[in-house]
Amino acid sequence: MANKLLQALNVSQHTTNLVFGNFQYVLFLGFLGILYIANAHFAERGVRRIQLLQREIKELKWEYTSIKSETMYKSMQSQIDESLEPVGLDLENKGPKVIVVK
Repeated sequence: MANKLLQALNVSQHTTNLVFGNFQYVLFLGFLGILYIANAHFAERGVRRIQLLQREIKELKWEYTSIKSETMYKSMQSQIDESLEPVGLDLENKGPKVIVVK
């Protein structure tokens, strides 16, 4: 039966002996191939994650810049005066008092 199959596939006895004689080597090469594919898969997944995190960092930087400029604008004395006016508080525009010790 095996001989008929080999004859149908036109495989010589020498080729069959060569393949089965090096079967461990063929399995090892298959294992290395699977490792290579898995490594490529994990590397690609890592690259996608890095790109996602870079986009997120860019958005957070924009948000930080926006909040920082808004805070700087609201901390100006004129803006503080405007925000305290409805409450009835007023900032005195007098200079600092000098304490003289005799």
